[in-house]
Amino acid sequence: MSATTPTPATNAPTPKRSLRTWEVTAISVGFMGPVMAMSLNGIGVAGLVGAQVPFTFLVSFIGTMLVAYGFIRLTSYITHAGSVYALAGSTLGPRAGFFGGFALLGTYVFFAACIAGACSVFFEAMMQELGVELPGQMWLLIPLLVGAAALALNLRESKVTARTLLGIGFVGIAAMLILAVVIIVRVASGDAPVSTGIDLSVLTPGDVPITAIMTASVFAFLSWAGFESGTALGEEAENPKRVVPRALFLAVLVGGLVYVFVMFAQTLGFGTDEAGVNAFASAASTLTALSSTYIGPWFAVVISVIAFFVAFASFLSSTAAASRLLFALARDGFGPAGFAKQNPKTAVPTTTVIFSDVLTVLMTVVLGAFGATSVDAYYWYATLGTLCMVVAYGMTSVGVIAYTFKQGSRIPKWEAILPVLGLGYLVFVYVIQVTGQEPPYSYFPWGAGLWCLIGLIIVLARPGLAKRIGERLTLHDPLTEDAPIADSGETDASIASSRN
Repeated sequence: MSATTPTPATNAPTPKRSLRTWEVTAISVGFMGPVMAMSLNGIGVAGLVGAQVPFTFLVSFIGTMLVAYGFIRLTSYITHAGSVYALAGSTLGPRAGFFGGFALLGTYVFFAACIAGACSVFFEAMMQELGVELPGQMWLLIPLLVGAAALALNLRESKVTARTLLGIGFVGIAAMLILAVVIIVRVASGDAPVSTGIDLSVLTPGDVPITAIMTASVFAFLSWAGFESGTALGEEAENPKRVVPRALFLAVLVGGLVYVFVMFAQTLGFGTDEAGVNAFASAASTLTALSSTYIGPWFAVVISVIAFFVAFASFLSSTAAASRLLFALARDGFGPAGFAKQNPKTAVPTTTVIFSDVLTVLMTVVLGAFGATSVDAYYWYATLGTLCMVVAYGMTSVGVIAYTFKQGSRIPKWEAILPVLGLGYLVFVYVIQVTGQEPPYSYFPWGAGLWCLIGLIIVLARPGLAKRIGERLTLHDPLTEDAPIADSGETDASIASSRN
């Protein structure tokens, strides 16, 4: 098996670098799905820490910032559609890069399948608010329709996807903030169904042990899952080494500020006494429940409709990210040659877009065909995606630590404490996810571990693949010169020759 160094093409499409900061931010925020997160993720946290939900989300916000540091730092030097694949590969070597990229691919695929299930969850909730009860396994039709709509948008220029996500995200966040403000005003004025008032102690740990706060923060941390997905479209951004880091920072920052504020309002809305905490922890969807109570049933319908479209936006973003990562891997010789091709007009990797969309929809539908509910599909695939995500994020944290101490590094050595703390938090998240679980959740660590093991075996068993990756990653060393890590414009002939 031999490898040849890719040569620039004269007729291959060049990615249109047209995405701006807010558009790349929209990709990341769209993946995170703020309305989904605020409807569901506080419920389990309330069951663990009571009224200290806002403080727990604040802790998770800090933990996410520490994890995001590695991505923000490295994307200021590296432009690549492969995200972790390139970030870890440039700092730790090609084998580590492939391993991290393969783990991230599992993250995107499992999360996309999970979100396809979430679309059905929120569609069923929307129908219930409208007084319509869906029979049996009718929910299986929703992923098919969502997949078709997402495919139609993802096949167009990436700016269309980004602006769609930006519009849906803005409406979703605006609706949540309106509800939060109404709750706070009514509670403060005494015109509320609860009498516990504005209790600022929820922004402190209170009497809750720090161990419980940290454990609950793991579930809150999932609200930021996918914040790095905007890096997958880095090659399609204008001035990517400035746009992408800013976009990632804004995605985490905006998400954090909105999450803490909305969770503060939700906690006050349910009440901070025992009855309020129980109502919070037992709610099916906190936003719809509070909407009915504080504004009216009509707003609960509005929120449920918005939640469905936010779930759709998250599916749109996750499949877009998965398709770019598949494209990056294929471009370096892993996967079918057709995966390395782009549409000449839009520079969209059409084949991987179709494959990602169809695969993730089928994963959800097949699970339902064996009797699983839409809620099962959501939580089961979310757990698998989270476990793969922690591995991928960890590789980036290790990579930026290694680069910080590398001779000639531009990063001050004192900054290493940030990714070290972030890596420690990721280890804690992983331990919480794999210990003390009951079936079927006790099986999922084995499934995620098998996926990552497959990636490790592939790159160890194929030295030619590692060599090709290394050649591509060092074609322009982004950590020593101001150049993109790779240019996507290569001839099909050069890619084909590198496979032989």
